Amino acid sequence: MIPPGTEAALADSWEYFLHLAVVLTPLFLGASFLVGLAQEYLPPERVETLLRSRDHGSGNVLAAGLGAVTPFCSCSTVPVLAGLLSAGAPLGTAFSFLLASPIVNWIAVVLLFGLFGPAVTIAYVAAALACAVGGGLVVGSLDLDRYVKDVRITAGDRETVTDGGTAAAGGCCDPDPTPSGGCCERDAAATTRTHVERVSAAGRGALSFFRDTLPYLLVGITIGALIHGAVPVEALQRVAGPGNPLATPLAALAGAPIYVSLSGMLPIAHSLAETGIPIGTVIAFVIGGAGVSIPNLILLNELFERRLLVIYATTVVTIGVVVGVSFDTVLAGVL
Repeated sequence: MIPPGTEAALADSWEYFLHLAVVLTPLFLGASFLVGLAQEYLPPERVETLLRSRDHGSGNVLAAGLGAVTPFCSCSTVPVLAGLLSAGAPLGTAFSFLLASPIVNWIAVVLLFGLFGPAVTIAYVAAALACAVGGGLVVGSLDLDRYVKDVRITAGDRETVTDGGTAAAGGCCDPDPTPSGGCCERDAAATTRTHVERVSAAGRGALSFFRDTLPYLLVGITIGALIHGAVPVEALQRVAGPGNPLATPLAALAGAPIYVSLSGMLPIAHSLAETGIPIGTVIAFVIGGAGVSIPNLILLNELFERRLLVIYATTVVTIGVVVGVSFDTVLAGVL
């Protein structure tokens, strides 16, 4: 026998699922196109060139900005990070890139705008970038280079070597590049492509990216719909409502084990906000999940010693808590 209210709850979940799917699908396609354009005009080698041997301060600001606009997922962020270190970028500068990359990107900005509006989106981006810059500055002042492993990372047809965070031979576009067949030659060939060819490639890449990420988006929409229709609001309020002073740090920690992708996290976050969970707690959940996801930590373990890995995870959770508390206090009357 079906428990009373189950049919109504499932009907509510289905209605909310359709609502999210209709809202998010065009937004996600548009964001995927922007991702493709960014990949065309800002490939990893270009990012490494821009950040090579940058000083602290201005380098951290540039690194955080590039981390936000370059659409690298965990599997490509780590090779890019290794490339930055091997090219001579200070660890603190590379850390600002690493912190900004998963939590501020085209997908996050476009979906946040569609789900929460411009005020929340602008505040989120500004706060997250400021924390990424600050986190990188702090890490850069702690002399942690010795906790970067000596590794050789191969990604596609690029090979990057790190030597305890210092520059190493064999990086992309060295001062004396390979005369033929090297990445510098490929970059030179890439610059000859017309804008129309780049836009066309970005369109094809958007469709491919959308197909690859659609399962994660559907998982997130499904979970969000079930939370909206089937989970009692009272239960969520007891755990993550304003009455629990530990709700924000717990949310920052809880995001990691259930992370599927940022595109899947945001529908869940929207559903939580719809049930009355404070927006700061929801934002902390998103930041913690995006930055301290299990896949991200596994990949970073190849590059960082355990102590530096813990420092990274602690920094991300701290950013989630700081941004979340700021949303619920300082920005509560504005947003």
